[in-house]
This record gives sequence, C-alpha cells and structure tokens, in this order.
Amino acid sequence: MTNMVNSEKPICPHSELCGGCKYQGIPYEEQLNKKEEYVNRLLEKAGVHPLKKDPIEGCPEIYAYRNKMEYTFGDLVKGGELTLGMHLAGKYWSIVTTDQCQLVHPDFNKILDATLVFCAEKGYPRFGKKFHDGLMRNLVIRRGVRTGELLVNVVTASDEASGYVFDQDGFRDMILELDLENEVVGIMRTVTDKAADAVIADDVRILFGRDFYMEELVGLRFKVGAFSFFQTNIDAVERLYTEAVGLISDLEGKEVFDLYSGTGTISQIMALRAKHVTGIELVGEAVEAAKNNAALNGLTNCDFFEGDVFKVLDEQVEIMPDLIVCDPPRPGIGYKALEKICSYGVNEIVYVSCNPKTLVSDLVFFEARGYKVMYLKPFDNFPFTSHVETVCCLYHQKKDFISVQYEPKDAEYLK
Repeated sequence: MTNMVNSEKPICPHSELCGGCKYQGIPYEEQLNKKEEYVNRLLEKAGVHPLKKDPIEGCPEIYAYRNKMEYTFGDLVKGGELTLGMHLAGKYWSIVTTDQCQLVHPDFNKILDATLVFCAEKGYPRFGKKFHDGLMRNLVIRRGVRTGELLVNVVTASDEASGYVFDQDGFRDMILELDLENEVVGIMRTVTDKAADAVIADDVRILFGRDFYMEELVGLRFKVGAFSFFQTNIDAVERLYTEAVGLISDLEGKEVFDLYSGTGTISQIMALRAKHVTGIELVGEAVEAAKNNAALNGLTNCDFFEGDVFKVLDEQVEIMPDLIVCDPPRPGIGYKALEKICSYGVNEIVYVSCNPKTLVSDLVFFEARGYKVMYLKPFDNFPFTSHVETVCCLYHQKKDFISVQYEPKDAEYLK
C-alpha cells in the first residue's frame, strides 16, 4: 500500500454541508483499507478468486488532484444570497459555496470566489431549476496539470430569456486580473436556455484566448476541449494506465481492441508498440478528440469508431483482435457486448474498472465463458470519496493459463 505523499490537513471546512467527500475526517490509510475491503467483499461474495491480487495502490497526491470542477450557482436556503459550489449533502436544490475545497488547486478557489463576488455585485440571480428563470447557471474550470493552462467557462441563460445582460467584458477582465499560479489560456461564456441541469450549449462565445487547453500524459500530448471528457486526476490515471498496459504479455505486432476508448488515451499508449488499435466509444465528441489527438501525436495505426460497442463490433468492425482492453463506464459492459467479446476467444483481456460492483458482475460472466482472473489490483484515484478504480487481467483457460505470470512490468517505451 503506497504511503500518502502529503501530510494530512485539518478537516475541510465544507465537510458538514458539502456532499462531495464521503471520507472527510478519516485518516488516509483508513480510507484505503475501507476501499480495499469493499472490493474484497464483492469478490468473495461473487466467488471470484484472482490467481494473484495486490493491495490497493494509494493516490500520488491526496489533495488538489482534480483538474476539472463544474460548480453550480444557487442558494443555500430558498431566497437566500447567491452561492456557488456543490450540492448540499442530500439536498438537490441547495448549493454550498465551496471556496476552500481541498481537492482542487488553489487557483480554482480564487476563481470561484472572484466569480461569486462579481455576480453578487452585479445583482445577477441564479438560474431557478423549478421555474427555469434567472441568469447564472454554472462555472466550469479545467486545468492542464502538466502544462499549467487554465480554461474558465461561465454558463448562463440567455440575456433575452433571463431579462439580464451579462457583462462579458467585465467578467473577462476580472478573471485576467486575478493573481493565479497557472495561466488562463481561455475564457468562455456558454449560453443555454435548456431546462436540463447539464451544461448543454446553445451558444458558445470565446471571451479570451481559446476553447481548449493542452495536457501531457505518458509522453503524449492531448488537446482537451471545453466540453471534452478527460481523465480527472492526471498523475493517478497515468499510473493506472501504465500498469494496465504493463500487464499485457506482448503488444508487438498485435491487433488490439480498445473498447469504451473515451478520448483514446489507452489506445495511443498501446499504439506505440502494437500493430494496430481499434477504439470504440459511444460519445461522438470523445471519438473526434481521440482522432485529433492521435494525429497530434503522429500515430497512424489507430482507428476510432463512434457507437455502441456491441453494434459497432457486430456491424462495422471485421478485424479479428489478438487481445482486448475494456475500460467501461460505471454501468459496466452489458450482456450483448460481453457475449460478443467472449466470442473472439482472445487469450488476454485487460479490464480497467471505475465501479467494483459492475466489474465483479462482469468477471463472473467472463469466468463462466472460460476465462480466469489472473491478476487484480485496486487503485485509489479519488481520495476522500468512495470511488475505487481496479485493473485486472483475464486469461482464457483453453491455454495453460497457470504458466502465464501476470506481474505489472515496467513499460520502457512509456518512459
């Protein structure tokens, strides 16, 4: 179990109200124990017994690790003063101002505080979810950890629908005048009158700079758009992906499927050695980002398809894979896709999971189809929250699987 890098700070001042962190006030080693025990209980209950199981890996940094936050404008009590931050624990309609959050870089807290003061002084009302009135909806901040670039996106209703005129120039100037450690490379205003709580753009206006930031991961460069999905904890996911790829016995000359490929991070890591990688992802914007980033890194042996994994495999992809990597969302893989994956009969499957419950359910399915869980290891990428990541390797028992030694190895080509 990895020792924590930072000494523990006093408990977060927002902990009694904010619903963001479940394990505030619990020593980090105890948090790790709870998460590891949770994974072990699920495995034991399901009768899944990995041939080798390593202890949970702690996070490289337990504070200021998040590179993206989506804050909501609201009020703590109905009709109260304007707030900006996270939902009150157990209360969807109430918002707590979280300007001292410990999970983000201090620049995030400075921008949040300055934005709240700016909007309060202007008299801008929060957007009301019940009657869909008011102006201010969200503040989204994104940071390139390795590049030191910041992207600030304020989300409002339209001036016409709200009856208020948002001072775009004033907001831009206010952000640019802040004393920040990182560099603001883009300031945006996203306008939407949709009822949905999600940030869905009707109109996007660049008030300063650009609508993306750059990031670096395992020696590759990534262009991350304002609305693109990207890994939330760069240092932790770099370690996670490096270990996951390091479990593959041999990538040389292999045809690889990367299922639920997102923006293609794992695909591109494998493409450094594999013959060819086919990535499949449901979200169209993520697929476009994957294509653009592969081109940015000069990788020509990757192809990315948009759509449901089962449908794309069944209808569009005629390639036969040598090995398969899966990194599904929280609901897991799904019955049809599981059947399709098993039908290829590949020797190796690497599974990266963000939800132990669906991971274990899927592992039961794989074992019923002749696979054995050779290796499993949990990772804590999100300290103080209940989330647990896991990587595992499966090997088909039609071969002499006992002779295969699955140990995370140093991937020299990633250094």
